Amino acid sequence: MPGLLRGVARTAVIAGTATTVSNRVSRRQAGRWAQQDAAAQQQQAQAQAPAAAPPAPAAEDTTSKLDQLKQLGDLRDQGVLTEEEFAEQKRRILG
Repeated sequence: MPGLLRGVARTAVIAGTATTVSNRVSRRQAGRWAQQDAAAQQQQAQAQAPAAAPPAPAAEDTTSKLDQLKQLGDLRDQGVLTEEEFAEQKRRILG
């Protein structure tokens, strides 16, 4: 009977070691795949972000400048600004 117990114990140790090694390999592979996926997603985000970003500020900037120029024109028409003041402010807005 002691020989049988020794054989069963040895088999259990070997099976446990094999399971531990297998789990460790699986975790490493999953970690590597996760890193690769994260890197790929980051590259895609970087590739898409610059293409979408520039048009929005340009449109907002143009609209803002037009609104400011209209307000200046109204102030000039009301007599609040002189022609020289209007021209100076217009140059500042248009850069």
